[in-house]
Amino acid sequence: MVDRKLISLISKRFHKGKAILLLGARQVGKTTLIHELLKGKDYLFLDGDDPTVRSMLESPNTHEIRQLIGNHKVVFVDEAQRIAGIGLTLKIITDQFKDVQLLVSGSSSFDLGQQLAEPLTGRKWEYRLYPISWEEFELHFGYLQAQQQLENRLLFGMYPDVLNHPGEEREILKNLVSSYLYRDLLQLNDIRKPEVLEKLVQVLALQLGNEVNYNELASLVGVNKGTIQSYIELLEQGFVIFRLGSFSRNLRNEIKQNRKVYFYDNGLRNAVIGNFTPFDLRADKGALWENFLAAERVKQLDYKQHHAHKYFWRTKQQQEVDWVEEIDGQLKAWEFKWKANKNAGSRTFENAYGTPIASVNRENFRDFVMQL
Repeated sequence: MVDRKLISLISKRFHKGKAILLLGARQVGKTTLIHELLKGKDYLFLDGDDPTVRSMLESPNTHEIRQLIGNHKVVFVDEAQRIAGIGLTLKIITDQFKDVQLLVSGSSSFDLGQQLAEPLTGRKWEYRLYPISWEEFELHFGYLQAQQQLENRLLFGMYPDVLNHPGEEREILKNLVSSYLYRDLLQLNDIRKPEVLEKLVQVLALQLGNEVNYNELASLVGVNKGTIQSYIELLEQGFVIFRLGSFSRNLRNEIKQNRKVYFYDNGLRNAVIGNFTPFDLRADKGALWENFLAAERVKQLDYKQHHAHKYFWRTKQQQEVDWVEEIDGQLKAWEFKWKANKNAGSRTFENAYGTPIASVNRENFRDFVMQL
C-alpha cells in the first residue's frame, strides 16, 4: 500500500477534543487510510452505505448513542453524507462523549458540509484526500520507476486501484465514471437530468486547459446558465473538478471574468471522453500535462497546509501565465511546457508585477509538484 502523506498529520490530532473529518472522492483511499490509522486500536466502524447503520444514526438520542458506542474510545463513521441528520448525531458524540475520538469520512463536500457546517462549528479538524500524489507515488515506487511511468500516469491517472492493477486501467476508470461520477452524484443530489450532467462533463473534458464561459457552455449543453453553474459546483463539491480564476490587478486588457476547469485526475478525464491513445500520439499532450501539474500542485498545497490563492493570467492579446500563486501578498508564477526548449514567460506580466516566471517542464517538474 502506498503511504499517504495525511496519515502523520491526522494522527497528531487524535484525542484533542475535536472530530476528524476526511473528505474526498470515492475510491481515493479514505477508508483504507483511516483503517490504517486505527490499526491495532479497538474502534467502532459504522458504514453509511449500510441501511441498518443509516437508520440507527439518523436521529438517535444520547442514551441510544451510548448503547451503540459501548466501551469504544474511537468511532469511525464512513460515507457519512449518506446519513440524514448526521450533523446533530456527530455533535452529540463530540460534546457528550469527551473521551471518544470521532473520525468521519465523506465523498461530497456539499452534502456533508451542509449537514456539519453548524453542528460541528469549532468542533472538527477537516482534511481532503486526493488520488495518489506524485510525491507519494515516487516515494513508494522509487525515482527511476516513477520517471518511467510518467506518460502512463498522464494517461491513466493516480487512483489507487489504477496503480494497483496495471493492465486493467481502462475497465477500472470506466467503472469509476459510471458508478461514482454519474450514478452516485446524481443520486446524492437528486438530479433529474442525468444526460445534462454527462454532456457537461464531456464538454469540460474536451475543453481541458482552455478558459470556459458559462454562456457558451449553456449553449453547447442546451440548458440555461444557472443550470451550468449549479452543475459545475456539484462536480467541484464531489471532487471531480476544480476551478481556477483569472488574476487581474493592474492592466486594462487583462481577462477578469473567465475560469479554467481542471480534473483532479487525468485518468478520470480520459475515461470521460473514452480516449487512452498513447501519450506521444495525442493532440492534447499540452492539456494533459497542464492538468497533471495543476492537480499535483493542489495536492501539495493542501497536504502541506499552504493556503495560497491560485490563478491563471491572460490578456486580451493572448499573453498568458498558466499558474499564479499569491500567499501573504507575495506572487509566484509558472509557465507549463512539456518540452524544456520552449521559451516561457510573458514580459508584460513580469514588468507589471515584478514577478519572474519560472518554466515547469518534463525535465524539472518534480520541484513544482513535490516542493513549495
